[in-house]
Amino acid sequence: MIETKNICTMLAENPFFEGMPAPHLETIAGCGKLVRFKAGEFLMREGEEANTFYLVREGEVAIESDVPAAGALSVARVGAGGITGYSWLFPPHRNSFDSVALTNVSTVALDGKCLRGKTEADHELGYQLMKRFAQVMLDRLQAARLQVLDIYANGENEGTTDAAAD
Repeated sequence: MIETKNICTMLAENPFFEGMPAPHLETIAGCGKLVRFKAGEFLMREGEEANTFYLVREGEVAIESDVPAAGALSVARVGAGGITGYSWLFPPHRNSFDSVALTNVSTVALDGKCLRGKTEADHELGYQLMKRFAQVMLDRLQAARLQVLDIYANGENEGTTDAAAD
């Protein structure tokens, strides 16, 4: 019970959840737990089952995609207050990207299966989450677009940027 109360407070203080009604925060907190990762550890792997999203409390996480013959391509960097993992929302519930800790990372891990059940029972909660994740996805899509333009403007594989930093 104490951890759930702490998680609810952490959610309420995070910009991602700004304006979300307190009862919804309490419901979401009931699906959460505190998780830590050491630098170099993966929070999630591309292609694996997606049943968790993470609210980064401390540290930095790289969101990457494996590019054949080129290795990992950084899509975004997420610091304190950022979110990683939205594939839990969409069938077939497989991670679209890797998320790897660049430093020691402290997170609130939110169980996607738990939340899917809660959002089916409370469509307003589902709407509140969906509009927040849609904004994250739009921001990351725009950042990826800028990276592609930068790559083509500077020649292939020269000076890629981390335009998607949160």
